[in-house]
Amino acid sequence: MIQITKAKSKLWSRLGARATYGQAVLEIARQRKDFYVMSADLCQSSGLTRLREELPDRFINAGIAEQNLVGVAAGLAKDGTNVFISSFSPFITMRACEQVRMNMGYMQLNIKTVGLGSGLIMAQLGNSHYGIEDASIMRAIPGMTVIEPADGVEIVKTVEALCDYDKPAYLRLTGGPGLPVVYEGDIDFQIGKAITLRDGKDVAIIAAGTMVYYAKLVAEALSAKGIDASVTDMHTIKPLDTACIDEQLDKKLIVTIEEASVIGGLGSAVAEYMAGIPNKPPQLTLGIKDCFPHAGSYQYLLEQCGLTETAITNAVETMLLRNNL
Repeated sequence: MIQITKAKSKLWSRLGARATYGQAVLEIARQRKDFYVMSADLCQSSGLTRLREELPDRFINAGIAEQNLVGVAAGLAKDGTNVFISSFSPFITMRACEQVRMNMGYMQLNIKTVGLGSGLIMAQLGNSHYGIEDASIMRAIPGMTVIEPADGVEIVKTVEALCDYDKPAYLRLTGGPGLPVVYEGDIDFQIGKAITLRDGKDVAIIAAGTMVYYAKLVAEALSAKGIDASVTDMHTIKPLDTACIDEQLDKKLIVTIEEASVIGGLGSAVAEYMAGIPNKPPQLTLGIKDCFPHAGSYQYLLEQCGLTETAITNAVETMLLRNNL
């Protein structure tokens, strides 16, 4: 197990999601020899340079060929061996979608796919590199687990958990260097079990990935306006922690926030579950709308998509007023 400290949480925050993933995999690989790590010629971008140099027999570079990456991983995983593979999220979830669907979904092979730069963090590289649809695509594949950690600590805990998880999974990494800290110390992380960060009686905010930090800021802003909001880190988008949602059904409003398409992701998962519940509260689904955003800085993209603290707070207030809640 990797020791979790406040100092390490700050370090992982500075390094960002990708480098933290690489550090976690390296530390675990030093302790155990029951998994391989692969990349589609993105060793440095995956934070795996030190692992490749220190443990070369555990690292395989498949080249710029995500379809082949999944195929080789499937061969390694055929006997139950755990394999972590990584590439930028649109490439590994769309270019290799057929291979992921068959080898991970249909065959249920023990492959952990890591989507680098999910959401809008790829910024100036434009829509060819944005991870907008990846959560929706991977969630739609039967038997696939989808996890989106909130910060460095949760990334490390997720990687540890996936080492002992015998099902295929997609690890969605959002945010970059300077990743905001949500957890300063160790947490009780369980795949499929949401974490409650704040209780509240008026509004339930359910978020994943980078948006968990923003959800905390929004809850504080709403509190200053007399609106009491709970905050839930729904790190596992599939399987969804429906018991956690059941506990929020007494609220005036359910708000979901994600740095992903509003079609098919976290918001859709919550809405699908609540569809069969009578007298449920209304839901406000916030994320990337049905569009390709104009390229620009990360902050510009968040503003464009209404995913800043101010924009989210205003959206919640407007929804409450509009529905007389």
